[in-house]
Amino acid sequence: MKSHGEKVPMRTCLEICAGAGGQALGLEAAGFDPLALVEIDAGACNTLRLNRRNWNVIEGDVKEFSGKPYRGIDLLAGGVPCPPFSKAGKQLGASDERDLFPEALRLIDEIRPRAVMLENVRGFLDSTFDNYRKNLKSQLNKLGYQTEWKLLNSLDFGVSQARLRVVIVAMKKEIWPHFVWPESYKLRPPTVGESLYHLMASRDWEDAALWREKANQVAPTIVGGSKKHGGPDLGPTRAKRAWAALGVDGHGIADSPPEPGFTGMPRLTVPMVARIQGFPEKWQFSGKKTSAYRQVGNAFPPPVAQAVATQIMQALNIQ
Repeated sequence: MKSHGEKVPMRTCLEICAGAGGQALGLEAAGFDPLALVEIDAGACNTLRLNRRNWNVIEGDVKEFSGKPYRGIDLLAGGVPCPPFSKAGKQLGASDERDLFPEALRLIDEIRPRAVMLENVRGFLDSTFDNYRKNLKSQLNKLGYQTEWKLLNSLDFGVSQARLRVVIVAMKKEIWPHFVWPESYKLRPPTVGESLYHLMASRDWEDAALWREKANQVAPTIVGGSKKHGGPDLGPTRAKRAWAALGVDGHGIADSPPEPGFTGMPRLTVPMVARIQGFPEKWQFSGKKTSAYRQVGNAFPPPVAQAVATQIMQALNIQ
């Protein structure tokens, strides 16, 4: 254990499938220094570079990435693609060509980080994938890691959205006893109206205050879609109905907030959706509207990533 006043060393991390920086922001806030962020999507890479010029963004396929130069880092993190486990897809799991858990395991073997943090969709916990999860835990155990996963709701960490994500944490067995999952903040998250009022009113829309009063609940889950499917709208029919109840037209994404004289239900802009995902207001998204919206919609909310990463950091610092 570190003695009182002893300086704690900088903790390093490597992130795969980094996307537009949701998890990276959480890791940064928890005190991790990213040595590299690997991402295949050009738009997301441009977003990362736009906001953090000092980050080492590696644009390319993780299947072609070697972890050997990063051997011994503190944390390997990533948001491996969710379509293989998503209820919105065919849930093919290991049979889906987009399943990158094998690549994550390869990199863990090459790097042997002290800790691992991976996130995925709720469907990962379905009984269909019992054997898949058992095999994953077994392989990590052979590499010397204790592993657990937990379903976390963004609402519990101050995000204005009902968003369930599975977080997988693995640590070297001597470190694992020091890890504790984050607890709910036990504070009411802001409503959609509270979160977005200043943006809705930014062009002097007269009804912004009335809209804020109607948008008095948290948001349904933001759906990003994939490159092949899903455009810039707020999800399937049921989600659109939930948005309508909040006074939001979910059939598309607006280029700008409503102007004076606007009537009806406003659509959200990309910056508004980003606020609902928990991104800081200064974070910018590169590319056209559809690309930018998908980057936001597929992101791991930074406050949730920070909550888990902070607990990992504490466990690492006890050693």
